[in-house]
Amino acid sequence: MTNAMRLPPWVGMMLVAVLSGCGSKEETPGVPLPAAEEVVKLGFAAPLTGSQAHYGAEMRNGLTLAIDEANAAKPVIGGKPVRFELLAEDDQADPARGGVVAQKLVDAGIKGMLGHFNSGTSIPASRVYAEAGVPQLAMATAPAYTASGFKTTFRMMTNDAQQGSVLGRFAVEKLGAKRIAVVDDRTAYGQGLADQFEAAAKAAGAEIVKREFTGDKATDFAAILTSIRKEKPDAVFFGGADAQAGPIARQMQQLGLKARLLGGEMVKSANYLKLAGGAAEGTVASLAGLPLDRMPGGAEYATRYKAKFGAEVEVYSPYAYDGAMTLIDAMKRAGSTEPARYLPELARTQRAGVTSASIAYDEKGDLRAGTITVYEVAGGEWKVLEAVGH
Repeated sequence: MTNAMRLPPWVGMMLVAVLSGCGSKEETPGVPLPAAEEVVKLGFAAPLTGSQAHYGAEMRNGLTLAIDEANAAKPVIGGKPVRFELLAEDDQADPARGGVVAQKLVDAGIKGMLGHFNSGTSIPASRVYAEAGVPQLAMATAPAYTASGFKTTFRMMTNDAQQGSVLGRFAVEKLGAKRIAVVDDRTAYGQGLADQFEAAAKAAGAEIVKREFTGDKATDFAAILTSIRKEKPDAVFFGGADAQAGPIARQMQQLGLKARLLGGEMVKSANYLKLAGGAAEGTVASLAGLPLDRMPGGAEYATRYKAKFGAEVEVYSPYAYDGAMTLIDAMKRAGSTEPARYLPELARTQRAGVTSASIAYDEKGDLRAGTITVYEVAGGEWKVLEAVGH
């Protein structure tokens, strides 16, 4: 090397200092380096667009609140710090998309599934999660969801066999309905709930004077309601969502069909009150669980929810919140985020939540105990009629 190319001594000293600074951080003797944080992906799917998007948005809010609170507590599972991340997919309440979305989430490496919302999407998706060994906690209420015998299926709410039987008896014994027409939207949820309601109403002594069906995208019910009007029913039960129940209530009023409209928890919403307007008065709907102000953790949950989202709690978010916390609790008890390791702990769950003082599952993944609350629209608001244990 020539003198022209020879570097001054101070340049060499700077290079040594820079290279030393770029090296890996040395461990202080006796103090181990902190373990790397593990990102645990949890799946979520629900209708996030279309006429049922408000259900999916509310469910996601409950999950988001739970995951944010869990992460704020700096969880450590199996000696490793973890951070939970929610992967959301829009299944559009479409059964055909249920399986597609499920496979996409499984391929993304989720460690647990919180969803789907609808029974019609949850049922086909459940096989995908079962084959992948991924535990699934769904909002689905159709009995068929847990009837396949998959060890990975669990519920966030009580099923329609419980809800339909309570409302069917209530309609006859408490509302005095003797002649009842039944309509369903032919979804797994709507038809299943209507079947359970019909069986219970018949057992209580009612006559089912008409059984009709429509679609979950329909808006014109004039032909069905005109046919029902001829039978002079005391009540009309609708198994389906508020997007159809609202127009049904209005069209019943327009046709002079003087019967009380009954429905399940998808009817018990602020959206139904908006869609039905004045025709909503007198509508009766059942809902799994206690009213929010009677839930063990309802008041505190409502405060946290409003602080985060600037909105009031409606129906589904507390159940979604409990579902997420139950899944996370099973991982903590197992000391592992691996599905095969924590699945047995999930099945053995016995914990208090926002919605219930005792969240526990039977061998199918159904909730062991609960309450069905019956509501009525009075003065433009949903008011509690009765809470019935089962």
